[in-house]
Amino acid sequence: MAAVLPLEAAAGAPARTRTRRGFAFGKYREIIIAVAFFLLFDLGVLVLNFYTSFKIDQDTVAINLAGRQRYVSQRIARTLLELDAARAAGRSYRNETLAELRAGAKIFDISQSAFKSGATIPGGDGKPVFLDAVTSDAGRALEAKVDALWQPYYEKLQPLLRDGFSPEDLAAALAYSQANNSALLTIANDFVTETQAIGASRASTLRQVQTGGIVLALLNFAFILFKFLRRLQTSDAAIEAATEENREILLSVREGLFLITPDFKLGSQLSKSAHALFGRTLAPGQDFLTLLQPLLSEKSLSDARDYVQLLFAPHVKEALVQGINPLSEVEALVKNRLGQEVTRHLSFHFNRVQDGSGVRHLLVTVQDISARIELQQKLAAERQRSQKEFEMLLKAIDADPRLLRQFVSRSEQHLLEVNDLLRATSGAQGEAAVLQRIDEARRRIHAIKGDAATLGLETLAAQAHAFEDALDRIRQGGSGDLGNALLALPMPLEDLLNKVGSLKSLTGLRRPEAAAAAGSLDIQLAELAQAVARDGGKKVQASVALAALDELPDAQSDLAREIAVQLLRNAVAHGIEAPLTRTDAGKPEAGQVSARLERAGAEWTLSVRDDGAGLSAPRIRRKLLELGWYTQEQVAAFDDRQVVSHIFKPGFSTAAAVGQHAGRGVGMDVVQENVRKLGARLLLGSTPGEYTEFQIKFPA
Repeated sequence: MAAVLPLEAAAGAPARTRTRRGFAFGKYREIIIAVAFFLLFDLGVLVLNFYTSFKIDQDTVAINLAGRQRYVSQRIARTLLELDAARAAGRSYRNETLAELRAGAKIFDISQSAFKSGATIPGGDGKPVFLDAVTSDAGRALEAKVDALWQPYYEKLQPLLRDGFSPEDLAAALAYSQANNSALLTIANDFVTETQAIGASRASTLRQVQTGGIVLALLNFAFILFKFLRRLQTSDAAIEAATEENREILLSVREGLFLITPDFKLGSQLSKSAHALFGRTLAPGQDFLTLLQPLLSEKSLSDARDYVQLLFAPHVKEALVQGINPLSEVEALVKNRLGQEVTRHLSFHFNRVQDGSGVRHLLVTVQDISARIELQQKLAAERQRSQKEFEMLLKAIDADPRLLRQFVSRSEQHLLEVNDLLRATSGAQGEAAVLQRIDEARRRIHAIKGDAATLGLETLAAQAHAFEDALDRIRQGGSGDLGNALLALPMPLEDLLNKVGSLKSLTGLRRPEAAAAAGSLDIQLAELAQAVARDGGKKVQASVALAALDELPDAQSDLAREIAVQLLRNAVAHGIEAPLTRTDAGKPEAGQVSARLERAGAEWTLSVRDDGAGLSAPRIRRKLLELGWYTQEQVAAFDDRQVVSHIFKPGFSTAAAVGQHAGRGVGMDVVQENVRKLGARLLLGSTPGEYTEFQIKFPA
């Protein structure tokens, strides 16, 4: 036998070699085909990714340029207002304003043409970019609407794009702008939304392509792995490979993945993300309910226990109880990688792992849904903001048309003056000069806030209040770099101007059912006093008699009205005490406030009186020391008259905190400035615990 075996081996060697080679191809043919399909899938996904990414880049260009159209339309409207303001003031037109108008009109027109037929145009950085024509039905419809508004607009702008245009040319362009700018902005916003939707659709397509490719690739990979392990017939290697694959999945997935047993214990395999989501290191065998305890109330924890027990009951259908998952949204306070506590919203999803008719484990998937919750909150806030703006418009329609017209005119003037003041800060020498201009801007914004509150335009008053916050931060040195802080102001200022401009179209409107209820300034100021009292938890009875304002010239009337508004708000916010305090002092719960304008001979007297706490010199002294304006010795050297005079200083207020109606130290500053402009005398009388009365006397 020993002699025969080598002979058989020698004789059969070529045949076995050929058989082994043929068998090798047949053995790995399925794997080779699968690899070929894998490469084909990869190539297809790469091609589709490249094409879709290219289209997304083009969509990004379109989105950016559509947004630029919206911005440019507002720039054109603003420059027209600036030109008209210069014309009204008798000033020459600024070259920068004309250049901005012409550049804006040009870029809007060429971009509009590119959206219609496609073209290479300057991008946001000035470099040429190619813009495809809009092809979607909705986009074409919106583009047609923009074109319908823009072409007449552009024709009216033509004279202004050349030197030597007439005031009539400017008036025609401005009239068209004011009549159609809001509609143009709305359509431009819709157009931006449409381009974003197209881009989002392509991004969704890209994700679907990538997901499909990955799924097919993973399926192919699983098939290859299965065939390879089967051919090798090594069960140990198969188990090791499966374990490694599972480990990689648990390390790479962003969700928290782990199993729990019927006795609520964690399984031995946990994804890496699970530790980060819970803000702590999890351990196999840890109690799941103990893990949840810091995150849930006692009742919610009990509900979670009952729900998990339901899932382990095999007779309960899994699909029927998914909708009652009490852990679908859980707010958790966890520590991030820096050790800081942050709030997250976690979502727990449970899937059964069954063995025959029983349930062995539950697969728990934990996701961080904080971004989704934040988006929902932002959408809710945006809906609330829109509702408030709608209510403001209804208030404006209900208001006295004459008072609304006066408010719009004054507010536009004040805002344009604030704009000029802020622009003038760039040429101011030293921080003191800048802060002086900031104080002047604060007075005007504070006056707008008071007027808006008088008319019941709470949204506009709140927006002016927020702008005051920004000015206060700059004035108090809390904004860091002064230059950067000033650069952040033009956008909210322009938003305020747009809000006021939106009311201009309503000055001629009046709802029929509101005609009889439209109140005079006296009624509205009385309502303002009630609103300030409600916000401060007080009660007040206001008596207002300012009808004589109509007898004054417009300039004097505006100044006197602003003084009355500020003194009335100040009387309620600072003078009138809380009801309990008043009753303890033997006073009626409701305070008495009066504002009157009367003429005696050649002199007018505007008086505002309250029966509140009066001015307290000791309290003002303490506040001066708290503010650090003076030393103890300096304050002690002042007499009571000098101490009380500080209530008119910018930034001084005895209010405990800054609120909508008090705390900034601007109202009395506005009063003093308006008294100066009126050429008036201010008389102040006050007795602690009894009354405070301001009298402003000015010539008729």
